[in-house]
Amino acid sequence: MQAADVLRESIMSGKILPGARVTEVLLSEDMGLSRATVRAALHQLEKEGLTTLIPYTGWTVISLTTKDVWELYTLRSSVERLAAQLVATNIDASKRTRLNRHFQTLVDACQSEKPEKIAEADFALHKGIITLADHGRLLSQYEFIERQIRLYIRSSDSLIEDGETIVEQHRPFVEAILAGDAEAAGSLSEAHNLSEGKKLIDHLQKLMPDDSPNSSPDGRLKHLKPRAKASTK
Repeated sequence: MQAADVLRESIMSGKILPGARVTEVLLSEDMGLSRATVRAALHQLEKEGLTTLIPYTGWTVISLTTKDVWELYTLRSSVERLAAQLVATNIDASKRTRLNRHFQTLVDACQSEKPEKIAEADFALHKGIITLADHGRLLSQYEFIERQIRLYIRSSDSLIEDGETIVEQHRPFVEAILAGDAEAAGSLSEAHNLSEGKKLIDHLQKLMPDDSPNSSPDGRLKHLKPRAKASTK
């Protein structure tokens, strides 16, 4: 396994905590690698949005501020809305089988009550819908922020104690896609993302009271709601 893979997994699993300061010297000693190799790995993770190099301070693992969460989930909700609509519009037997498989994996993971399995299955379902959309540029844009989305999903899932709740949060838009209802699939997917994002922001603001609405985008969040389903009358 490459140095970047090891560090990435440590961040995604929570072994290295958000906001933690990491040094090339200590990492090279722990991993038995040269500082140059570790430095290259940290730069790779910086490109993925997982680490940042602060002048005169050093390397730091990203932490999810309210602004980070707002940017991620508003972007994610738009991208996944489009993907859900595209898959529903072009649904066929093969895509139904693949989507059902992803959803069942999430159900099984939630029944296991293992946070890491739940987070991975949750992400795999969402990534699976992006892939099924068969839209290369959409997929490439999603992959650009993929690592940050995985970290975000892990954080939001950790706020839910009941695995069955996670399953039921995903079921409506999955069923809409399977039914070929593009408008409902898009609206329900967007509503899911916006709702979970708002919950995570509320949680972060309780942990970081200084991160007030005046210094965050929360004021804008109140006006950002899922688009209404178009009337068929």
